[in-house]
Amino acid sequence: MKKIRCAIYTRKSSEDGLEQEFNSLHAQREACAAYISSQKHEGWVLLPGQYDDGGLSGGSLERPALQQLLADIGNGKIDQIVVYKIDRLTRSLADFAKIVDILDAAGASFVSVTQSFNTATSMGRLTLNMLLSFAQFEREVTAERIRDKIAASKRRGLWMGGQVPMGYDPDGRTLKINEPEAGTIRTLYALYEQHATIRQVKEKADVLLLRTRRRTLSSGETRGGGAFDRGHIHHILTNPVYAGRIRHKDQVHDGQHDAIIAPDQWDDIQLRLQGTASRLRHRTTPRRVSLLCGKFFDETGDRLTPSHSKTKKGTRLRYYVSHRLIARSGEENLNGWRLPADQLETQISHLVRSHLANPAFAGCLCPQPDAIEVARVRGKLTDLTSGPNVKDILSLVERIEIAPGKLMLRLDIKVVAAMVDTNADALDTKALQIEAPFQVRKRGVETKIILAETDGNKDETLIRNIALAHHWLERIKAGETFGDIARTDDISKRRVQHMIDLAFLAPDLVRDVLEGKQPLSFTSDWCKLRTLPSDWQDQRALIATL
Repeated sequence: MKKIRCAIYTRKSSEDGLEQEFNSLHAQREACAAYISSQKHEGWVLLPGQYDDGGLSGGSLERPALQQLLADIGNGKIDQIVVYKIDRLTRSLADFAKIVDILDAAGASFVSVTQSFNTATSMGRLTLNMLLSFAQFEREVTAERIRDKIAASKRRGLWMGGQVPMGYDPDGRTLKINEPEAGTIRTLYALYEQHATIRQVKEKADVLLLRTRRRTLSSGETRGGGAFDRGHIHHILTNPVYAGRIRHKDQVHDGQHDAIIAPDQWDDIQLRLQGTASRLRHRTTPRRVSLLCGKFFDETGDRLTPSHSKTKKGTRLRYYVSHRLIARSGEENLNGWRLPADQLETQISHLVRSHLANPAFAGCLCPQPDAIEVARVRGKLTDLTSGPNVKDILSLVERIEIAPGKLMLRLDIKVVAAMVDTNADALDTKALQIEAPFQVRKRGVETKIILAETDGNKDETLIRNIALAHHWLERIKAGETFGDIARTDDISKRRVQHMIDLAFLAPDLVRDVLEGKQPLSFTSDWCKLRTLPSDWQDQRALIATL
């Protein structure tokens, strides 16, 4: 007779009564154990492990005991799940479908000791789905009742739980003032009234050594007690609880607790904060001039004209676009160039600087190669190329022509002559022409050109994050955890988990990043949304698709 290994799963939604010597979980387990004993003749054997989730809702699969149970099923340790009722396992039809898939893959099954039906038949499956539908309906109705009760209680000004704001202590269904902390809150409000900017409030709060609330978690870990950051200060200044009010979603009601800040004073500060935010929203951004406007042409002779678009966050992105793509937009199979302006201007600026810095170029600008004259011109060129102003460098450009794989640039002879204080008629025009090969890298409709003379497509942020990931890996080898690193470096644990994969990047991929040869889409933001495979060959295959 085949032995069927059975595991009992029990669950209770609330924590009420769990402290009793014999609670609901014990009752469920006793009934399931008795049922398994009655099936001993079928080869059923009760496993010693216990899978109990007390105080957890059945509306989610995020339950420790259930996750351990499913893991053991996947590892082939369990043949049968035994529950008191189906809704102990889950109250969601979607979650139940996921559990069934796991059971089918492992060749396991489940049974409810109080609901007898055969899920191998269509009628049995219909009955099961009906039971789960009612269980899910009951959970959703209960949730609606709870939400309505919270809304009604907040309309009466009651405190309905959550993290207690600094300056108050919980007092049943209301709050009482914590005077030492309330003094800090009043000081922050007074500082804002005096200085009118959150940045200055933070600076003054640091000088006064104002500190956040220190809290001890159930695990014994201590949080808080540090300096205020600007986000925390803004949250305090906009929290209506300090004016004796309770917020529920987008509504604010009078609370039953005492106010730390006078309501009139709080209202006045909100108007000042909104006025500052409005000024920031409507502050005009200096207009960026397209420095190559009218100078840029493609292989067909068509002019590349400045264009721009805006991101969802309102950031203005500039481009140089073949004029035909704008004039005949909507036509199919229309080819042309669409180049990001900032990157293009920077690369051409580097190209011109390199050409001007060439020692041989100074001799080409001197009608008579006199050593003193060459030294003077070279000094002028050094002054010009050492300055950080891209506008001055690009003002030397007269015309740029771009063709697949090749860029041809001509400097303005009159402007160059004026810059170095020499006669334009005597200059060698061939020396003012620059030809540079480039590579093309595409991302969507946008094309980047990478000139051989520049630093390529180096992503400094990605390079820093790779170095940081290797540093974190060494700390983990030394015994630190993700949480330890997050607390020490004052970052989120999730960021450490996202970026640590970069420490296992294949050496040739790291070399490509350092040389700026990686695909444009391979960025730190891309890594945040995906898990890199550990196998180097799989990494190369994945990144090659970008």
